[in-house]
Amino acid sequence: MEIEREIEKDLVRWKNSYSRRPLLIQGARQIGKTWVMKRFGEKYYENVAYFNFDSNNELSDEFRRTKQPGRILEILRLYTEATIQAGKTLIIFDEIQECPEALNSLKYFYEETPDYHIISAGSLLGVAIHHHKGFPVGKVDFIKMYPVSFREFLNALYPDVYAYIDKFEKIDVLPAIIEGKTWEAYRKYQICGGMPKAAVASLDNSGFETIRHEQREILTSCYLDFSKHAPTKDFPKIASVWRSLPSQLSKENRKFIYKVVKEGARAREYEDALSWLREAALIYQVFCVNKPGLPLSAYDDLGAFKIYLLDVGLLRELADLPPQIFNSENSNFIEFKGALAENTVLENLMPAIDNMPRYWVSSGTAEVDFILQDGLKIIPVEVKSAKNSASKSLAVYIGKYHPKIAVVLSGKQLSVKTYKDGTKILHLPLPLAGWLPRYLKAISD
Repeated sequence: MEIEREIEKDLVRWKNSYSRRPLLIQGARQIGKTWVMKRFGEKYYENVAYFNFDSNNELSDEFRRTKQPGRILEILRLYTEATIQAGKTLIIFDEIQECPEALNSLKYFYEETPDYHIISAGSLLGVAIHHHKGFPVGKVDFIKMYPVSFREFLNALYPDVYAYIDKFEKIDVLPAIIEGKTWEAYRKYQICGGMPKAAVASLDNSGFETIRHEQREILTSCYLDFSKHAPTKDFPKIASVWRSLPSQLSKENRKFIYKVVKEGARAREYEDALSWLREAALIYQVFCVNKPGLPLSAYDDLGAFKIYLLDVGLLRELADLPPQIFNSENSNFIEFKGALAENTVLENLMPAIDNMPRYWVSSGTAEVDFILQDGLKIIPVEVKSAKNSASKSLAVYIGKYHPKIAVVLSGKQLSVKTYKDGTKILHLPLPLAGWLPRYLKAISD
């Protein structure tokens, strides 16, 4: 089964843009970048010329010999059977981080041959950009790509249910059949996550073992990336941080603690390891803010943060948590169930919002899971893995800052209630996190 990716809409806008520049798609490995680029080219261009710098060393040598786009285009025609024409052919440079000269050449394509449509991607592009001195700043466009969202997963599994939710006209309780199928899809999604191979295995009803096999393969490839691409001195630290993430998130207070990685570990020893994982798009680093001011970034406590994985399915597999746990009421699963819920919410918020969320703590007595900046509004968001949506921490936050809107994501039905001080509290079912911006707009309007 194929999964329609919402990034295609962004790619169409890029194609039709008057100020179009060579495009770089940023995102982690195995989230479907190659598939999306090829599918986009096949649907919207007469021809697709695909080049992979990881599997073709000769091609990389050609880019080292010349920087002239005209000459490069002549050479590219020798490496493909596709006809390369300005405006009619999509030129794809895959794994472009393997050839810094190709990355740098995008500048000259933009300046000298702007009519040629070029799209590039790479599994470690964020790392390459950070360390590439000749990066063509201001000469390329960027699009971030994420794992398959629950929105996309639901659309593939139950398109009619997706269509109903996506065209909502008012905030109201979902019909029972819509709610039931949505939660059924959500439980499947928490097992498989958003890595396309695992998600497709779930949609095809291939069974838990197939899903887990795909996830283990991805985790193995991550370790191989650590050893192959990270600085030798940082490899053990990156691997240690990566392995510690289930332990970090299993605590009631999910703040990242260095001694969980290694007894006696200090921040300065592991900062580069965290930076590498973040640039590789494998983790999200969510900082604590000491007050909800504008902009949120100005109030970051850089010494206090949480780390979540890019994908909830990989988190579950990294923790070696059997998928069957979601069909049980095991009392030992309470804390980590909450961590999985938070990770799933964050994973589905990221494609929908413009900036990284934060979290808020008050003197160690209250903690709100996520704080969002929505234009000029600051929105507190509490995540509950069960139907009980009562939150003392959110009550403390509301009493202190009196936000116009607050959000509780939980197992409860969709509704809006008004708190005693006038704050509107949106109760949103966990599966609908990806639609949050639209619900916030509906409340504001």
